[in-house]
Amino acid sequence: MNPRVLSVQPTTDFQLLIHFTDQERKVFDVKPYLYVGVFRALQDITLFNQVKPFNGTVVWPNNLDIDPDTLYLDGEPAN
Repeated sequence: MNPRVLSVQPTTDFQLLIHFTDQERKVFDVKPYLYVGVFRALQDITLFNQVKPFNGTVVWPNNLDIDPDTLYLDGEPAN
């Protein structure tokens, strides 16, 4: 099992700055998801910015989430 999300901060470019339980910080780019199925709702920047950590992953008010392993494995190290 990979580390889980401790905190998340949205950016203005549809990316997430994520702090994980192993103290690593990564940037996850959500842009590739914005044109796929239920993730289209996140094109609304107001909704996108409402992201929060919950149960080790990230969630939005419409119960949309992204697998925490995807966030960790596909995220790029943050500077």
